[in-house]
Amino acid sequence: MAMDAGAAITSGRTALGIELGSTRIKAVLIGPDHAPLAVGSSDWENQLVDRVWTYSLDAVWAGLRESVAALAEDVRRRHGVELAGVGALGVSAMMHGYLAFDADGELLTPFRTWRNTHTGRATERLSAEFGVNIPHRWSVAHLFQAVLDREEHVARIDHLTTLAGYVHWQLTGEKVLGVGDASGMFPIDAATGGYDATMLARFDQLATEAGAPLDLAGLLPAVAVAGRPAGTLTESGARLLDPTGWLRPGVPMCPPEGDAGTGMVATNSVAPRTGNVSAGTSIFAMVVLEGGLGGVHRELDLVTTPAGDPVAMVHCNNGASELDAWAGLFGQFARALGAEADSATVFRTLFTAALDGAGDGGGMLAYNYLSGEPITELEEGRPLFLRSPDSPLDLGSFMRTHLYSSLATLRIGMDVLQKAEGVRLDRMFAHGGLFKTEGVAQRFLAAAIDTPVSVGDVAAEGGAWGIAVLAAFSAAGPAPEQSLADHLDTAVFAGTSLQTVEPDPADVAGFDAFMQRYLAGLPVEQAAVEHVAVGTPTTTPETQEQPA
Repeated sequence: MAMDAGAAITSGRTALGIELGSTRIKAVLIGPDHAPLAVGSSDWENQLVDRVWTYSLDAVWAGLRESVAALAEDVRRRHGVELAGVGALGVSAMMHGYLAFDADGELLTPFRTWRNTHTGRATERLSAEFGVNIPHRWSVAHLFQAVLDREEHVARIDHLTTLAGYVHWQLTGEKVLGVGDASGMFPIDAATGGYDATMLARFDQLATEAGAPLDLAGLLPAVAVAGRPAGTLTESGARLLDPTGWLRPGVPMCPPEGDAGTGMVATNSVAPRTGNVSAGTSIFAMVVLEGGLGGVHRELDLVTTPAGDPVAMVHCNNGASELDAWAGLFGQFARALGAEADSATVFRTLFTAALDGAGDGGGMLAYNYLSGEPITELEEGRPLFLRSPDSPLDLGSFMRTHLYSSLATLRIGMDVLQKAEGVRLDRMFAHGGLFKTEGVAQRFLAAAIDTPVSVGDVAAEGGAWGIAVLAAFSAAGPAPEQSLADHLDTAVFAGTSLQTVEPDPADVAGFDAFMQRYLAGLPVEQAAVEHVAVGTPTTTPETQEQPA
């Protein structure tokens, strides 16, 4: 007979996963069967400070404590017991970016998130020298740009890490990363499972030539694959998360991972020829490869699964935030009319209307660029909507245009992967707030990539659930013969059901027509960047985003 939830919680047969997303910090507690038992979250927003997208470290810890406290309260409410410790713990966060610390553990410059795209000179030089695409948001690009800009702090760097790596270090004292997150800092050598030694040596030469001698291998975190232990929660670490004292030290922790890796776990997309699309503030696709790619493409990143298998990543800086802002505007209009519609109702109404819109968007165009977009070679963004004089302005076509816009840059990268490289997919799984309204964004994504797209409740709790699953996998000490893919198939996802949508030929043709206009109109977006100045906002309009 299966153990009930209350007994699992009080006996510590649980795993806690925490993920720091771009708009929400979320904690999920799972039981022995991997089903979610309780959830807690805290909202936060990035800030644009001196033209740099950042979060303060104080906000990191305030949000973590709030989400963990909310989870403990959810345990009391749902199960009538007190949370008295957990059996395993894992931390995940948005990937990439730049967190540089000195020998005393002090942050040398404000956290530079993945959203910053000022690293153009660094990415061009490193990509040429390494023979692989080094994207703007990767940690090594940020470091080399700081070298090229002769930033004073470079000489004082003792170690670099990601947001997940930073939190894990503070909780355990261990400077380590899961291989998936590490692969977004610096290229991984598939043969060794660690950082590419030849590229490390070349980076050091380039830094020395630029007047900033560095030993990059000594600055980067250690690398660990899924299933390996990565330290235990310390007394001070426990108090950082839970000042009240219920969270006890000694909890085994798994390697910290990036949100792309936990998304792969949450959608059972870690085996070759599987993939997933995650849509929130950013939108990205992860496709697990059977082998290497035939060429270098700036639209494609080469990263890994949490088990170290090669993945092609199509990452777009701009996802659903502009769509959320329009939904917020419609919500304000509804309230002005006296209709008290909550945000979920507003989203559902607007998304459903898109199903009746013109198949190609009716001649409308939208660019969802709140920030720069490397795939379309824009260093900054200006949200933009336009239409021709003969375009009808109806709600359905308007909303379809904005939904298409949120997928358009992803389509550019997927064309390179599917058409230029001939990569095959057995299944594509979609998750994130964009897909909450059943059968709308899922249908349009299937049209955009001309591939069946599946959704399901398995990924309802997202990456926080995914890192909890990885924590349980690590704490259980899996058999050496069992791969992460086998574990997910047999122990986690057995018996789950999915809803799959096949691409509709009319939608495919409509999206193709929209993309022709979208690509032709990119110079208009570039002109907006050049001629429309940015004011001094301190936050982004992301408060209307649907729960991911």
